Amino acid sequence: MILCCGEALIDMIPAPTLAGPEGFVPHVGGAIFNTAIALGRLGIPTGMLTGLSTDMFGIQLAAALKASHVDTSRAVVSNRPTTLAFVQLNGGQATYNFVDEGSAGRMLTPVDMPTLTTDVSALYLGGISLACEPSADAYIALLKAEGAHRPVMIDPNIRPGLVDNIPAYRSRLKGAIGLADLVKVSDEDLEWLVPGPSSLKSKATALLELGPDAVILTRGAEGATGYLKSGAEVQIPAVRAKVIDTVGAGDTFNAGILAHLFDAGKLTKITVSGITTETLQSAIEYGAKVAAITVTRAGANPPWRSEVD
Repeated sequence: MILCCGEALIDMIPAPTLAGPEGFVPHVGGAIFNTAIALGRLGIPTGMLTGLSTDMFGIQLAAALKASHVDTSRAVVSNRPTTLAFVQLNGGQATYNFVDEGSAGRMLTPVDMPTLTTDVSALYLGGISLACEPSADAYIALLKAEGAHRPVMIDPNIRPGLVDNIPAYRSRLKGAIGLADLVKVSDEDLEWLVPGPSSLKSKATALLELGPDAVILTRGAEGATGYLKSGAEVQIPAVRAKVIDTVGAGDTFNAGILAHLFDAGKLTKITVSGITTETLQSAIEYGAKVAAITVTRAGANPPWRSEVD
């Protein structure tokens, strides 16, 4: 089982109303939630470790996870509110304003983190859960306790507007990346993580030097590049699609990579540490294929396996 550890929230998506002005429609979402849903729909054994509320939105999130065959037995349930993310769309690109204070997801602490059993074969982390305390400390504690025994993929999916203490956040992310095996970053994430005038390749190399075996850099319509510790790299073009919006596209891309490696029997600590250019390329290509379907739909709505293969 791949255990996705992080936020489950409600994306408030703008939509016209009968009265004329735009309103907001609640859609299940969150970077880690979206990846879990996508993995479940791709037929991969998947679980989610998150904070779930007993409010109406938490019930909506739990139902969506169940419908996509995601195990929620490790979720921490409380009566705290669900995180809301109000989305603004500009040319299909999404920006977010979060309502997250005191939420079920944010208020997780290291004490809430379970000891994982052997059925959990890989971990996936990232998103706003690594940005906001105390949940950030909780997930880092889990990573330190359990990451050495199974492969770890991280996508920081950086939202600078949520960060109160930037130096502490940078330090936390660098520590997490150092414990990861695979790291996916967008070009914007990479520029934020490694500021300065050097090239994207140099910045990706700087992340590799922290510890991961591969860094996957996405550049929107320009495709993706995979960088390996050996110095090798692979270039993958974007799959052309009619874009409705990009909500959840990167999260689905990550699910495609993990699903491909899992199906190929190569999502283990040993095989990821020796990942080849051929394996990385085929995994990224599958991720791009899956994400290209998601962008043709409104909101984060990953495809089912039957729609991809």
